[in-house]
Amino acid sequence: MRKNPSYIIPLAMAVTLAAGLWMGHVLTPHNTAISLSGGEEKYSKVKDIIQILNEKYVDSLDGDKIFEEAISDMLHKLDPHSNYIPASDFKLASEMIEGKFGGVGVRFSIIRDTICVTNVIEGAPAFMAGIEPGDKIISIEGKKVASKKITNERVMKMLKGKENTPVKLEIYRKGKKLQKQIVRGIIPIESIVCATMLNKEVGYIKLDQFSVNSDTEFNRAASKLKGQGMKKLIFDLRNNGGGVLQSATEIVDEFLGADVPIVKTKGTHAGEVTYKASSKGILENMEVVVLINSNSASASEIVAGALQDNDRATIMGRRSFGKGLVQEDILLKDGSNLRLTIARYYTPTGRCIQKPYSEDFDEYYEDQLHRYENGELYHIDSSLLKNAKKYRTPKGKIVYDGGGIMPDIFIPMDTTGLSWYFTDLRYTPAFQNFAFDFLSNKRNNWKSLEEFNAKFQVSDKMLKDFAAYSDKNYKIPMNSKGFQTSKEVIRYNLKAEIARQLWTEQGYYTVVSAYDTEVLKALQFLNK
Repeated sequence: MRKNPSYIIPLAMAVTLAAGLWMGHVLTPHNTAISLSGGEEKYSKVKDIIQILNEKYVDSLDGDKIFEEAISDMLHKLDPHSNYIPASDFKLASEMIEGKFGGVGVRFSIIRDTICVTNVIEGAPAFMAGIEPGDKIISIEGKKVASKKITNERVMKMLKGKENTPVKLEIYRKGKKLQKQIVRGIIPIESIVCATMLNKEVGYIKLDQFSVNSDTEFNRAASKLKGQGMKKLIFDLRNNGGGVLQSATEIVDEFLGADVPIVKTKGTHAGEVTYKASSKGILENMEVVVLINSNSASASEIVAGALQDNDRATIMGRRSFGKGLVQEDILLKDGSNLRLTIARYYTPTGRCIQKPYSEDFDEYYEDQLHRYENGELYHIDSSLLKNAKKYRTPKGKIVYDGGGIMPDIFIPMDTTGLSWYFTDLRYTPAFQNFAFDFLSNKRNNWKSLEEFNAKFQVSDKMLKDFAAYSDKNYKIPMNSKGFQTSKEVIRYNLKAEIARQLWTEQGYYTVVSAYDTEVLKALQFLNK
């Protein structure tokens, strides 16, 4: 028998969180020479064991893979966030941290075995070469790519590359084949995915991750919204797994006056460092709500903790993840990376919010599932408040340590309108691919996101067409009960996906914010 479909949400979020936590806190990435005590003979034992396994084990083995897995297991015995990243994976991690990569600047979806361009970044190499949303890529460097074997990973590998290197594309547009040569450039990975005004006074900023550019992006977004009349702000850090420490402290600096403490880091070898605000903040007098949930971790918790401890924001949502450990990236000779925990961080009141951990790595991350099972996502766990050490902010508010940032105002997870039918739809590309087909001759129908959001509505007929499309293309049969339960959720998700393909994430979250229970409660709080 199936459990409640809301089960799938925290589980899926946990996967998202793992990707975010992979970035960790980056303090000072650099090359470091490592010397180990005990002599070379002692550490050659591992090499000897791997060689014996290769020569004697009953089945064939990949010695390199075993060695790398052994390193990861060893680090996980120390703490859950020290990690070994192979050279092949570290490039992707670096791109996320740096907030950029070499490529052409398109978003795509594989629909009916064809690479379909859903968005083109304005000013990017593809834009300058005349690639348009709706184009279909049929060959890359003369190699046909319209086939059942094409994957997102293969397409990305073919399109990405070093800056100033060329790539030839053949595209199909309105019955014609066109040849395009694009010179790759640096493509930004935006960490501020939405910045908009929810009404005449309240602005909304959603930060997806903390890269080296996040503080600059945040300052730009906040300045723009202030210019549009923003007097209050909802700062959304839900599902933000963290990232670069310096970006987090620079963003907090925008809210605080000079010399106000932001965070302290302490480690046996790293010493003690206290980060304080400067006098440059542009949001020092603005009323703020910060949204968090159980997938808000690391740098997100630095921001939420600093603003909570300094009485500068109201934290709303659910208890954050509880990662109070700081990592340093150490590049190894073969291009792989040692991500080593070097310190703990402490909020301005002195809280260490790292949740407890043992040597059981899997159990640590299964805490997300446990929160669902014990009901913590739906009501406050009073035992946490009872057992946690208490601290007081300058204005006398009680805050807690011992496992994440506890919100000032708890908001239960909203499962209204969820069904297994909707969940099955969400686990396919049905929404994005239906939206692509729907927009085939309508991409110029709306002059702006504001016009689209105000005027466009998903009709009942369109909902039925979507259900039939999903049945035909993704084998998800129409379920009358599930359809009726999730009808309105499907409706606004379709609208949001169409907006995403026209205006990227800014479009998606602008639409979703009007239906998001937590955003609406934050808005209601600020409008009091």
